Amino acid sequence: MSDRLYLSCWIPGFNEANMLRHFGRLLALIPYSKLAKRGPVVRVYAFEHTEPPLFEREFVPGADPQDVLESAREFMLADCTTEVDAAWDLWDHNGTEWKLAPVSLTLVCFGPNFDNELGDQLRIEFGLDARFLPTPGVEGALRIGQSNIRSLLHLVEEIDRVMKPERRTLWSESGANFAEVLRGVLGTINVN
Repeated sequence: MSDRLYLSCWIPGFNEANMLRHFGRLLALIPYSKLAKRGPVVRVYAFEHTEPPLFEREFVPGADPQDVLESAREFMLADCTTEVDAAWDLWDHNGTEWKLAPVSLTLVCFGPNFDNELGDQLRIEFGLDARFLPTPGVEGALRIGQSNIRSLLHLVEEIDRVMKPERRTLWSESGANFAEVLRGVLGTINVN
């Protein structure tokens, strides 16, 4: 069963005065999709996600991440969270063949006074972990799974190098350890 995969980061000295700068640095690291037909969408929520967004705007494909961030600047306060729904290109099996396709990801910046379950400041939701796991019985799944996992790990390494988080964790919604899930799936694949 697929599970949602996330990366959470805790940034040293993160506060209301510098959260935009940190979020901008994260947005600049993302390898945005060249194949997506829609551009990123930015939303700002106050207090909690159950409220309607204070601000929402859709951009054209290829929009500059700094323009996306600047559009929400006046709404990004300590008690708000800002989300950018975007896409990046990963390999996907459509039932008959492998194709490079745009895959959704959500980038989140939590204001210091916005209540969230982990207390992280920056988060990326990568969607279902199945995109990073080889599918047993599908030809080419191991190679393609490796390519997608390399893309994920490269992004995490870039975040570490540029943002220097004091802590980060790759986690799944169910709490399952993604490394163990990956090892388990790899153990079921017959490599000839």
